[in-house]
Amino acid sequence: MSAKISPRLYGAMLFVGVVTVAAAPAQAQSFRYGQSDPSAPVYQSVDTNDQISPVAPRPELQRQVVAYSGNEQAGTIIIDPAHTFLYLTLGSGKAMRYGIGVGREGFEWSGVERITRKAEWPDWTPPPAMVARQPYLPRWIGGGPGNPLGARAMYLGHTDYRIHGTNDPSSIGKHMSSGCIRLRNEDVEDLYSRVGVGAKVIVLPVAHSRQIAAAQIDISVPVAPARHAVIPMMSQTALSGTNAFGGVY
Repeated sequence: MSAKISPRLYGAMLFVGVVTVAAAPAQAQSFRYGQSDPSAPVYQSVDTNDQISPVAPRPELQRQVVAYSGNEQAGTIIIDPAHTFLYLTLGSGKAMRYGIGVGREGFEWSGVERITRKAEWPDWTPPPAMVARQPYLPRWIGGGPGNPLGARAMYLGHTDYRIHGTNDPSSIGKHMSSGCIRLRNEDVEDLYSRVGVGAKVIVLPVAHSRQIAAAQIDISVPVAPARHAVIPMMSQTALSGTNAFGGVY
């Protein structure tokens, strides 16, 4: 038998090789930036056919209906950064409570905003201020399971802040973000389905929300639009008594 391979046979072998390579399963890119900075977004290598592996949260951080004795109308989001809870008022004396991750020290904020935009599997473009602090960050990440915004995002007013999902479920219950509010993907999908553009979002000041549990006193809710600074406390309203929400802190 001749050791030479005919051009036709060689072409067939090359075609089979190309098809075999193309059939290999695709994966999202894997990114690991700035591990010395615990606030840096986490990027995971995720099979495009799978979701982020679920991590069971502590019982108090699991989504649950609790009692609500405040005056905010149904459909209002109230964020308690000190205890890492987000409440959605449901009416009839009830609220849905979600565990969240919030801003680390120096990145806390408070005030009142409105949801101005919603997005499913959003792209992520870090704002210039974040890039200046963390220059190793990518300038853009497409939507998908490996994106730090997770499955859904709700954008707050004209700020850089969002309520969004996460690709790092272990961050829920912690103070480690740059000011955004993060939920587990299944929780942000639930919240996203319940609120619309225009929904009111109240972010409580950290020090005063701690006083709810510590002193069981009435608190004030800031009424001016939020930006990056803490808004001064103003007139008494909404959350009163032993705190407006039932459940254990």
